[in-house]
Amino acid sequence: MSRADHADHADHADRADLEVLIRRVDPDVPLPAYARPGDAGADLRTTVDCELAPGERAVLPTGVSVALPDGYAGFVHPRSGLAARCGVALVNAPGTIDAGYRGEIKVIVVNLDPRETVRFERFDRIAQLVVQQVERVRFRQVAELPDSARAEGGFGSTGGHAGLDRGSGTSGQVAEGGPTGGNRYASVVSDREGQ
Repeated sequence: MSRADHADHADHADRADLEVLIRRVDPDVPLPAYARPGDAGADLRTTVDCELAPGERAVLPTGVSVALPDGYAGFVHPRSGLAARCGVALVNAPGTIDAGYRGEIKVIVVNLDPRETVRFERFDRIAQLVVQQVERVRFRQVAELPDSARAEGGFGSTGGHAGLDRGSGTSGQVAEGGPTGGNRYASVVSDREGQ
């Protein structure tokens, strides 16, 4: 580690943790927690059992509400293990929690696996909450925007994907479902165990 890296690490270590007020809507739900030191996201859990057939979505309650300080927002991100093993995604990822919101945090999950039903049980980890400082901006209308190297290049304008480079919109591969548990449910057991 370079001297600059040590200095950056020391600055972060000296910085006090941001205090966020939290209320349990469900008195038994574990509070959001970081799985490992250095993690950006704190795990959010569901308070209900739920089964999602392929293509189905649901709004899952997390049993907590927060009061974020002004100038901060919470962003609800998917969990990579659920995405890789079970095809679970968040419909509006990342979901935004504004500083003024005081209601229960809820997560809109969708099962993208083409074949397997996904089962969630009470207190399964379903998403992660990242709290970040955000800028409030003042928009100023202009007739023309300044030039840039990218200009108006939009979706796929930089290439780099085999399907785009061949002029096709698909890769020609079908997503494979993850390991299955009993009764043909996609298994979230290993994810519950933190693997």
